[in-house]
Amino acid sequence: MGRFLQVVGLAVGLAGLVLQFSITIPASMEAGRSLLGSVVFYFSFFTILTNIGAVLVHTSLLSSTGYAWLPAFAAPRMRAGLAVSITVVCIVYATVLARLWQPQGLFLLCDVLLHYVAPVLFVLWWLTAGADGRTRWSDISWWVLYPIAYLAYALVRAPIAGEVPYPFLDVAKNGAASVAIAALAIMTLFLVICVVAVFIDRGIGARRVR
Repeated sequence: MGRFLQVVGLAVGLAGLVLQFSITIPASMEAGRSLLGSVVFYFSFFTILTNIGAVLVHTSLLSSTGYAWLPAFAAPRMRAGLAVSITVVCIVYATVLARLWQPQGLFLLCDVLLHYVAPVLFVLWWLTAGADGRTRWSDISWWVLYPIAYLAYALVRAPIAGEVPYPFLDVAKNGAASVAIAALAIMTLFLVICVVAVFIDRGIGARRVR
C-alpha cells in the first residue's frame, strides 16, 4: 500500500505542478508580467514549493539508488516535516482561500490536485509507510524554519514586485497588524500539527517495535 500511494502521489503531484506551470505562465504574461517575472510568480506560492518537496520525497524513495539520491528528502525528518507543511496547505486553502476565488477549467483541476488530492495522498502515505518513530521534538525547530523563511520572502518581495501570493499577506492593503495576526494564526496551526505529527510518528514507531 505504501508503494502504491507513493507512485500515485508522485504522479498526481507531478501532473498538478506541470499543468499549473503550463497554464500559469501564459496567463501571467497576459497580465503584464515578463517571462522571468511569471516564473518567479509561479514559484512564489507556498503550495507550489510544498508540493515540489512532496514530489522530491516520493522520487528519492522510489529511485533505484534509494537513500543515495536526494538523501535529505528521504530522511525521516524531511518526510514528517513535509507531511506537516502539506497538511497546512490543505487546511488553509479549504478554510480561508477557497472562498476568495472561483477557478474554472484547468485552473480548478490544478486547485483540486495540489490543494486536496496530493496532500491527502502524501499524508496517507506518511501514515502508512513514511512514519517510523524516528522524529524528535527537536525536529520541530527545523520544520518551522520553512514557513518563517517563506513569510520573510513574501514580505520582502511584496513592495518590490507590487504583489503578494496570498491576500492575507498584503501589508499595503490590510495593514501590518492584520498580516501579523494572520501569520501568527497560521504559525500556531503549523506548530499544533507539528506536535501531533511527532506524537503520531512515535506511536507508529512503538507499534512497529512490538
